[in-house]
Amino acid sequence: MILEDKVVIVTGASSGFGKDASLKFASEGSKVVLAARRLEKLEALAGEIRENGGIAFPVQADLTLQSDIEKLVETVLNEFGQVDILFNNAGFGRLDWFEKLDESKDIDAMLDVNLRGLIQLTRKVLPSMLEKRSGVIINMSSIAGMVAAPLYSIYSATKYGVRGFTEALRREVRPFGIQVCGIYPGGAATEFSRHSGNSEFKRKVKTPKFIRMTSEYVAQKAVNLARHPRRSVVIPYWMYPVIWVNWHFPWLTDLSVSGMVKKYHHLP
Repeated sequence: MILEDKVVIVTGASSGFGKDASLKFASEGSKVVLAARRLEKLEALAGEIRENGGIAFPVQADLTLQSDIEKLVETVLNEFGQVDILFNNAGFGRLDWFEKLDESKDIDAMLDVNLRGLIQLTRKVLPSMLEKRSGVIINMSSIAGMVAAPLYSIYSATKYGVRGFTEALRREVRPFGIQVCGIYPGGAATEFSRHSGNSEFKRKVKTPKFIRMTSEYVAQKAVNLARHPRRSVVIPYWMYPVIWVNWHFPWLTDLSVSGMVKKYHHLP
């Protein structure tokens, strides 16, 4: 796909992968719709894109609200008449022992943003793509959607859900010219860790800084998927053996983490 003049919706565009992907899409000549809750950050990003000669259209949207999802799609179709690329990037993680997660702020919120919001936005965008028999949908999952680790119970549930949704939808719409892609990144330098909690286990067991990917690197992979759609991309590449071991020898993964869980899970 040639990205010039294509209409792209990027969710979670106010920071991290979404912000960097928006800048990269704009540099390719795409018309970028910036969607997130923090309007001031979207307007600052839109200003940066416009200063560099790009086209950006900020829309404040909370993906936990169905009304905001509908308003976002209606606004984009009224402004541009189509959606060529949907980058479902919005998401967050709260990482803690399952019994300590807050029912509303952690569990329900992750399910709403990471999974329900992604599904409902895709459902609203899809008819316009089906009508013109073309489009690319890129769903941001995670390595946690391939390998579930302690503290990631709900986050992994949402990302496994994204993976299942991506696979099923790809098979539904591919015959009609629409590509559905999944991207599965490992640890990266973004705001994720600032909002994911502060448990002792999380502080002790985390991706070392020297192997964390940059946000720009992950964003470029997403833009590459829009240009050359593929079923899935796992990054970094060395995560493939980890996934293979987890799928074929799950007992080995269980054994490798059990000692750390016993050490840091302070039972009453």
